[in-house]
Order: sequence, then structure tokens, then C-alpha cells
Amino acid sequence: MAELSGPIGDDQFVALRAAIRPAVLRGQVADWPVVAAARAGDAAIVAYLSREPTTRPVGAIAAAPSEKGRFFYTPDLTRLNFVRGSGRLETFLDDLLSAATMPDPPAMAVQSEEIASLLPAFARENRLALLPEVTARIWIGNRIRVGVHYDAKENVACCVAGRRRFTLYPPDQIGGLYPGPFELTPAGIPVSMVDPFAPDLERFPRFAEAARHAEVATLEPGDAIYIPYGWWHGVESLDPVSILVNYWWTPGQPDGIGSPYEGLLHALLAFRHLPDDQRAVWREMLEYYIFGDDPSAHLPDHAKGILGPPSPERFAQMRSAIRQALG
Repeated sequence: MAELSGPIGDDQFVALRAAIRPAVLRGQVADWPVVAAARAGDAAIVAYLSREPTTRPVGAIAAAPSEKGRFFYTPDLTRLNFVRGSGRLETFLDDLLSAATMPDPPAMAVQSEEIASLLPAFARENRLALLPEVTARIWIGNRIRVGVHYDAKENVACCVAGRRRFTLYPPDQIGGLYPGPFELTPAGIPVSMVDPFAPDLERFPRFAEAARHAEVATLEPGDAIYIPYGWWHGVESLDPVSILVNYWWTPGQPDGIGSPYEGLLHALLAFRHLPDDQRAVWREMLEYYIFGDDPSAHLPDHAKGILGPPSPERFAQMRSAIRQALG
């Protein structure tokens, strides 16, 4: 994986994103006050986070020590192997410090909490100059593993406390990652069923090829990583107190566009179970209308209709047509 010595500037970031490859930004947020607090020890970082009263409760998840830090499914895939709760961040942080002294602690995490509305002073003091308009989110936990998953967003993740190891796979390796069910997911989207640290290659033989394409990086406090849109990634927190701040954003999408994920669900409904000969017809249709060149280039502007240039009004027209089609 490429590595750059930070902090990088806007021009370097534009070039990095244009390459559509992940990269580590060493020292990108090394000057953040929260990173300085983390370097002073676990008690110091907890004190830094606890110095201002939080504005609201937070959600948290926890798994038994027997799960060895992996948030996943039960073996029969009927439920998740962790429980959810909510409470004060201060209480969670006290529990986190207590767990750090246990020989076999439960896995515990607060995930994806919006910082500006939870810890306003933290948000003011620790800013990522590369993405000044993007919402920052915080992830706090102990030694845990998040299953390999993807985000339909670009992502910059900044390691604040503890070390984190990222393992990334390009989008074209989805077949070797064996995504799980849509209906039951740890965080809203399917995750890989493969444990990359103990892969069952008899059950998941294509993972051997996906593993050949894996890119791995370990972040120290102050480092950041850029993850391109749609890249699969698993994350390990390697220390008893681990904190990450991340930024998700989706540039280039027109206002009013539909959700690609919802479009995938509708495609499953409409195409997946057609006879093979009919699916072949619709594969050509999708290539022509969706993934190929402009399908309206031969039409005059007044006749393009929903094939015309994107606009909120045109997307609203499409939604209306879809609602009518679905009854």
C-alpha cells in the first residue's frame, strides 16, 4: 500500500484520490490535541474525552470474552454475537479503562458517533484540514475486530489512540469475500463471511485469490488512511484503548440521486430469478442504459425524458414513475 508522509495538502490529496488506490498518510493528524493526550496514556485520553459533558447518550455494543473481540454472527447465522445498549459516554469510558486491566475482557465499542453534536469542544480542537465540510465520527473500543465490509463512500480514517490494522480488498474481489445475508447485518450492509485470520478454504475456496490482492497497513496514533469508494476493508484494534475518527463523503453524486444500495435491492427483485435467457437480455439492457455510453445521444433534447441530464426534477420524475410501477 502506498504511504505518504503527512500532513499532505489539498493538491496531493486530489492526486491521491484520482489514483483510486488506498494509501496511508503518516502523521496526518499528529498535531491533534487528542493524539497528544493519547500518547500520555490511557487514563489521559479518557480524561481528555471526559472533560466536557456529553450532550446526549451514545449507542454501544458488547460481546462476550469467548468471541475474542470479533463482532460477527452466531454460528447458525440466526442472530448477531453481540448485544446493543445505550448510555453516557463517560460511563462507557470508565468501563473501558476497567476492561483494560482484565486478562480476558469482553469486546466493547462505541461506533460512528457524530462528534460535533456529542463533543463540541473536541470537534473544534481536532479538525482535518483536507475535509473541512465533512462530518467527523468517532469510534471507541478495546481489542476488537470488525468484519470485512465496504462503504458506498470515500473514507479518511484517522488513528487517534491505540494502533489499528486495516486489511483492504479491491471491489472486484467481492466473489472471493463471500458476502453474508442482507436481512441480518452487523451494521446495515452485508459483511464477508470469511474470517481472514482463519479462513476455511474448503467452505470459501475463492478467498485464496482475494487474499492475494489484500493490502495491509498498521496505523499508529496520528496516522490516517484513505479508503476509496467501495473498497472492502476489515479493521482490527490492537490495543486496550483504541480511538478512531473518520470522515465519509460521496463527491460527484448529483443532488436528488437515488441510493445505489436500494437500486441493488430492486435489481435483485427484478432480475436475479429470471430464466437465464431473459437475464442475458437484461444484462445487455443494463450495459446499454446504465453502464455504457450516453443512451440518449441520438435523441433531440426535448425527447430525452428521463434519459436526459441529471437534475433533482428529473430524479423526482423517475421516483414518481417507479412508485406507479410498483403500485
